[in-house]
Amino acid sequence: MTQRVELATVLDRLAVDGLVTEYAVAVDDGDWAAYRRLFTADGRADYRSAGGIEGDAGQVAAWLTESLGLFSMRQHLIVNRRLRFGILEQDTGDTARVLADYVNPMRFAGDGDGGSTAPDFVCGGRYSFGLLRTAEGWRLREVVVQEKWRRLDGTGPRRPAPAE
Repeated sequence: MTQRVELATVLDRLAVDGLVTEYAVAVDDGDWAAYRRLFTADGRADYRSAGGIEGDAGQVAAWLTESLGLFSMRQHLIVNRRLRFGILEQDTGDTARVLADYVNPMRFAGDGDGGSTAPDFVCGGRYSFGLLRTAEGWRLREVVVQEKWRRLDGTGPRRPAPAE
Protein backbone atom coordinates (compact mmCIF):
# COMPACT_ATOMS: atom_id res chain seq x y z
CA MET A 1 0.00 0.00 0.00
CA THR A 2 1.30 3.45 -0.83
CA GLN A 3 1.45 6.26 1.70
CA ARG A 4 -1.29 8.09 -0.23
CA VAL A 5 -3.66 5.10 -0.02
CA GLU A 6 -2.82 4.61 3.65
CA LEU A 7 -3.53 8.28 4.40
CA ALA A 8 -6.83 8.13 2.50
CA THR A 9 -7.83 5.04 4.50
CA VAL A 10 -7.00 6.77 7.79
CA LEU A 11 -9.03 9.83 6.74
CA ASP A 12 -11.97 7.61 5.76
CA ARG A 13 -11.77 5.79 9.09
CA LEU A 14 -11.88 9.10 10.94
CA ALA A 15 -14.81 10.32 8.83
CA VAL A 16 -16.78 7.11 9.39
CA ASP A 17 -16.06 7.20 13.11
CA GLY A 18 -17.22 10.83 13.19
CA LEU A 19 -20.46 9.91 11.42
CA VAL A 20 -21.24 7.20 13.99
CA THR A 21 -20.57 9.71 16.76
CA GLU A 22 -22.81 12.31 15.07
CA TYR A 23 -25.55 9.65 14.90
CA ALA A 24 -25.34 9.09 18.68
CA VAL A 25 -25.29 12.82 19.42
CA ALA A 26 -28.29 13.51 17.16
CA VAL A 27 -30.34 10.79 18.88
CA ASP A 28 -29.26 11.82 22.38
CA ASP A 29 -29.95 15.52 21.72
CA GLY A 30 -33.20 14.85 19.87
CA ASP A 31 -31.91 16.73 16.83
CA TRP A 32 -34.05 14.95 14.26
CA ALA A 33 -33.15 17.28 11.40
CA ALA A 34 -29.47 16.42 11.96
CA TYR A 35 -30.44 12.73 12.25
CA ARG A 36 -32.12 12.81 8.82
CA ARG A 37 -29.12 14.61 7.26
CA LEU A 38 -26.84 11.73 8.29
CA PHE A 39 -28.65 9.37 5.89
CA THR A 40 -28.54 8.91 2.13
CA ALA A 41 -31.76 9.82 0.29
CA ASP A 42 -32.79 6.15 0.38
CA GLY A 43 -31.39 5.52 3.88
CA ARG A 44 -33.34 3.27 6.24
CA ALA A 45 -33.23 2.33 9.91
CA ASP A 46 -34.56 -0.75 11.70
CA TYR A 47 -35.34 -0.49 15.42
CA ARG A 48 -37.73 -3.47 15.56
CA SER A 49 -35.57 -5.52 17.94
CA ALA A 50 -35.96 -2.67 20.46
CA GLY A 51 -39.74 -2.55 20.04
CA GLY A 52 -39.63 0.12 17.33
CA ILE A 53 -40.20 0.39 13.62
CA GLU A 54 -38.33 -0.07 10.36
CA GLY A 55 -38.55 2.61 7.70
CA ASP A 56 -36.88 5.46 5.90
CA ALA A 57 -34.95 8.02 7.94
CA GLY A 58 -37.87 10.45 8.04
CA GLN A 59 -40.35 7.84 9.27
CA VAL A 60 -37.93 6.61 11.91
CA ALA A 61 -37.08 10.16 13.03
CA ALA A 62 -40.81 10.79 13.57
CA TRP A 63 -41.12 7.59 15.61
CA LEU A 64 -38.00 8.45 17.64
CA THR A 65 -39.38 11.95 18.34
CA GLU A 66 -42.43 10.41 19.95
CA SER A 67 -40.91 7.42 21.72
CA LEU A 68 -37.76 9.10 23.05
CA GLY A 69 -39.79 12.09 24.23
CA LEU A 70 -40.49 9.95 27.31
CA PHE A 71 -36.89 10.46 28.41
CA SER A 72 -35.37 13.69 29.73
CA MET A 73 -31.84 12.26 29.45
CA ARG A 74 -30.31 9.95 26.85
CA GLN A 75 -26.68 9.03 26.42
CA HIS A 76 -25.51 6.55 23.79
CA LEU A 77 -22.13 5.02 24.44
CA ILE A 78 -21.05 3.34 21.19
CA VAL A 79 -17.93 1.22 21.59
CA ASN A 80 -15.98 -1.70 20.09
CA ARG A 81 -16.38 -0.32 16.57
CA ARG A 82 -15.35 -2.78 13.87
CA LEU A 83 -15.04 -1.18 10.43
CA ARG A 84 -14.75 -2.87 7.04
CA PHE A 85 -14.63 -1.05 3.72
CA GLY A 86 -16.38 -2.60 0.74
CA ILE A 87 -16.42 -2.33 -3.03
CA LEU A 88 -18.96 -0.44 -5.09
CA GLU A 89 -18.69 -0.50 -8.88
CA GLN A 90 -15.08 -1.74 -8.78
CA ASP A 91 -13.92 1.06 -6.47
CA THR A 92 -12.68 -0.09 -3.09
CA GLY A 93 -13.73 2.10 -0.22
CA ASP A 94 -17.03 3.54 -1.43
CA THR A 95 -19.01 1.49 1.07
CA ALA A 96 -18.37 0.60 4.66
CA ARG A 97 -19.91 -1.57 7.36
CA VAL A 98 -19.52 -0.79 11.07
CA LEU A 99 -20.55 -3.19 13.81
CA ALA A 100 -20.52 -1.48 17.18
CA ASP A 101 -21.79 -2.33 20.65
CA TYR A 102 -23.83 0.20 22.61
CA VAL A 103 -25.02 0.94 26.12
CA ASN A 104 -27.78 3.50 26.42
CA PRO A 105 -28.70 4.85 29.87
CA MET A 106 -31.82 7.02 29.92
CA ARG A 107 -33.86 8.90 32.51
CA PHE A 108 -37.65 9.11 32.34
CA ALA A 109 -39.01 12.65 32.06
CA GLY A 110 -40.87 13.99 35.06
CA ASP A 111 -39.50 11.54 37.62
CA GLY A 112 -40.20 13.09 41.01
CA ASP A 113 -37.20 11.67 42.84
CA GLY A 114 -35.68 14.86 44.22
CA GLY A 115 -33.55 15.71 41.18
CA SER A 116 -31.63 12.47 40.81
CA THR A 117 -29.79 12.13 37.51
CA ALA A 118 -29.29 8.37 37.80
CA PRO A 119 -30.70 6.45 34.84
CA ASP A 120 -33.83 4.44 35.43
CA PHE A 121 -33.78 2.66 32.07
CA VAL A 122 -30.68 1.14 30.47
CA CYS A 123 -30.42 -0.98 27.35
CA GLY A 124 -27.60 -2.43 25.32
CA GLY A 125 -26.91 -4.28 22.14
CA ARG A 126 -25.22 -3.93 18.78
CA TYR A 127 -25.57 -1.54 15.87
CA SER A 128 -24.92 -2.49 12.28
CA PHE A 129 -24.25 0.62 10.20
CA GLY A 130 -24.12 0.44 6.40
CA LEU A 131 -22.43 3.51 4.93
CA LEU A 132 -21.99 4.96 1.47
CA ARG A 133 -19.51 7.57 0.25
CA THR A 134 -21.48 10.39 -1.42
CA ALA A 135 -20.59 13.77 -2.91
CA GLU A 136 -21.39 15.23 0.55
CA GLY A 137 -19.15 12.71 2.33
CA TRP A 138 -19.98 9.50 4.16
CA ARG A 139 -23.68 8.93 4.86
CA LEU A 140 -25.74 6.20 6.50
CA ARG A 141 -27.52 3.93 4.09
CA GLU A 142 -28.74 1.52 6.76
CA VAL A 143 -28.87 1.34 10.55
CA VAL A 144 -29.99 -1.88 12.23
CA VAL A 145 -30.35 -2.01 16.00
CA GLN A 146 -30.05 -5.38 17.70
CA GLU A 147 -31.08 -4.80 21.30
CA LYS A 148 -29.72 -7.61 23.48
CA TRP A 149 -30.81 -6.55 26.96
CA ARG A 150 -32.60 -3.90 28.97
CA ARG A 151 -32.97 -3.02 32.62
CA LEU A 152 -35.50 -0.78 34.33
CA ASP A 153 -34.97 1.32 37.46
CA GLY A 154 -31.18 1.11 37.67
CA THR A 155 -31.22 -1.66 40.27
CA GLY A 156 -34.56 -3.24 39.39
CA PRO A 157 -35.26 -6.59 37.79
CA ARG A 158 -33.71 -7.33 34.42
CA ARG A 159 -36.06 -7.85 31.52
CA PRO A 160 -35.07 -9.50 28.27
CA ALA A 161 -35.17 -7.47 25.08
CA PRO A 162 -38.28 -7.87 22.92
CA ALA A 163 -38.31 -11.01 20.79
CA GLU A 164 -36.94 -10.52 17.29
